Amino acid sequence: MTRFAIFSTMKIICKEAGDHLDKIQIGQTDMYVNPLGLGTNKIGGYNLFPNLDDETGKKVVQTAIDHDVEMIDTAFMYGLGHSEELIGEVFQQNDRHKVILATKGAQQVSADGTVTLNNTPDFLTKSVDESLKRLQTDYLDIFYIHFPDKDTPKAEAVGALQRLKEAGKLRAIGISNFTLAQVKEANVDGYVDLVENQYNLFQQNAMTDVVSYLNEQHISFVPYEPFAASLLTGRYSLDNLPHFEEGDYRLNIDLYNPDQLKDNVAKADQLKPIASKYDATVAQIVLAWYVKNPQIGPIIPGARTPEQLLANVQCEKIQLSDADYELIAKLFA
Repeated sequence: MTRFAIFSTMKIICKEAGDHLDKIQIGQTDMYVNPLGLGTNKIGGYNLFPNLDDETGKKVVQTAIDHDVEMIDTAFMYGLGHSEELIGEVFQQNDRHKVILATKGAQQVSADGTVTLNNTPDFLTKSVDESLKRLQTDYLDIFYIHFPDKDTPKAEAVGALQRLKEAGKLRAIGISNFTLAQVKEANVDGYVDLVENQYNLFQQNAMTDVVSYLNEQHISFVPYEPFAASLLTGRYSLDNLPHFEEGDYRLNIDLYNPDQLKDNVAKADQLKPIASKYDATVAQIVLAWYVKNPQIGPIIPGARTPEQLLANVQCEKIQLSDADYELIAKLFA
């Protein structure tokens, strides 16, 4: 028998009898997932990260499936469809129904390689169909409008996805990188199930900007970049500052601006004693904090290797105390 307990309007927990795993409801749909998912910009995202290996990337996806990581989040922009292709190959060897598959689209690539945003109904319909082919599946669990464009009315764009949902091509509608005003416009008909925006301990604007509205509307909030582009992994210190290869997108992130970097690394360093208390890594403690946060839906940390994926999964065993949860919140307030 299933029991439900509502901890907030955002996070609805489902506990199966005899099972200690908490699951999160996706919006008001009939989909429930484990709290920890997988973000796949390092799976085939050759335009974002240097030196990615396709076979290793596919092993990451397979390892996720083998360890009950149910939500796999990808996008056309991760390698201009290549991430989707690799995931599609893995799915051919697995039970598709075990995975909640999310992808994103909105980018139109011209013949000269220029990328522009396009949310028109025709383009979004085309994007969904092309994603289905690359992923080798006949339905998507979630499709997000990856970024809003300037001209398409937001409700019109979401309406196109609603028609695809009614046609059975997708099960839930998401939007990503939308402001509060844009979210409200997109959701005027009540069709939005998820919002995926940037959120991590360093960058908490989403909490003040959109999450209260999402709570009211029973829309799931999915944070991306939970590790703040690796600043919250514990791998850096003031004696070991990060250095990235040319072509790594993190070179253009404000958090790594020379004027901020040392302060940010020092702040992240304060998590190390807390992690030691739990015999855990900083990355695992950070993930455990997100899992405990009632405002947050599924989290989708990335992984470049199966070993990183397995380390992330260990966060589900950490029972973060209320005191340490509050301490971490204060450190990054």
